[in-house]
Amino acid sequence: MPVRLMAGLLYLKQAYNLSDDDVCVRWLENPYWQFFTGEVFFQTRLPCDPSSLTRWRQRLGEAGMEELLAQTLAAARSMKAVDARELSRVIVDTTVQEKAIAYPTDSRLLEVARKQWVRLAKRHNIPLRQSDEREGPRLRRRAGGYAHAKQFKRLKRVLRRQRTLLGRVIRDLQRKLESANATAQEALTLWIGRAQRLHAQKPKDKNKLYALHAPEVECISKGKARQPYEFGVKVGVAVTATRGLIVGARSFPNNPYDGDTLAEQLEQVEILSGQRPATALVDLGYRGREVDGVVIVHRGKAKSLTKAQRRWLRRRQAVEPVIGHLKADHRMDRCRLKGALGDAMHAIACCAAGYNLRWLMRWIAAFCVWCMSALADLLFGDRRRTALSSG
Repeated sequence: MPVRLMAGLLYLKQAYNLSDDDVCVRWLENPYWQFFTGEVFFQTRLPCDPSSLTRWRQRLGEAGMEELLAQTLAAARSMKAVDARELSRVIVDTTVQEKAIAYPTDSRLLEVARKQWVRLAKRHNIPLRQSDEREGPRLRRRAGGYAHAKQFKRLKRVLRRQRTLLGRVIRDLQRKLESANATAQEALTLWIGRAQRLHAQKPKDKNKLYALHAPEVECISKGKARQPYEFGVKVGVAVTATRGLIVGARSFPNNPYDGDTLAEQLEQVEILSGQRPATALVDLGYRGREVDGVVIVHRGKAKSLTKAQRRWLRRRQAVEPVIGHLKADHRMDRCRLKGALGDAMHAIACCAAGYNLRWLMRWIAAFCVWCMSALADLLFGDRRRTALSSG
């Protein structure tokens, strides 16, 4: 498939918040989209199978996605939408990119793990002594009722029984796995570690497992009253201080301190934009960290800030609506790509590049309006001034 076609489909997918299937259907009926992806004549067939976009993303990897984001910045510089002065001052902040998982309650995780083990045993023809297919769903319903009624002692007894059932299935399957064929052993080895980790973890443990199919998910608290805990990965976003163009976005697994991500974030900005920022406007979450050659401005330095820096610090909150648009309009609220690599690719190109594409379209529209206004003023300016003076 042509590279321009596949890259254009990825841009359009994230710019308009569409799935892989929907972007192919919309491409078929939109001649402007077809021209954007390099077509000369109107096409009457789908550009590709939607699964081709998945395989193309996997071949690109994180470095290829960064190149897609860098091309949007190069387009902005070539059109003179931004200049070196604009890129010298950036705003940096972090947010949470949530994973496409259900809310991880203990009861649900234990029941899902038990069902997964029973399903895998049936698939590989491994007979189990007892599968608990009748008692498992009944305990799950009872746990939901007790949690809703806030009867926590009864809920604790149900969870203890669910943990017993899961441990019994795990031990039974482990005993019979040694006599199974090599294919079954290879397929089940991946799930053994996850099931044992889920069976052994306690409510106050760190690095807990929150989803069987996505072990990389982390529990992150950003201090929100309406949503105390979010399950996903921390993502850093860097935007220009004046116009809000995204010049950097990357994921940071293991939930590091915000200040420890600043050097890597500014390094990515320099690589993508070709210019090292001179000033970074941040919040107090980055306090205590400095980067060589970059002036870090936040409210914790109130006594040493100049008047100009105080004035620029008022622009720091301009990154918040950008993050809001990324989540509401560009799919950052729900990452459906697999693994930690999927989190990184989704944050870099899928969300940031799509946002920049819409930003460039708005800039072109505003520039056209300005040109028409300037032309009208040039042609009819004397007549307009005469009419105003006579009136």
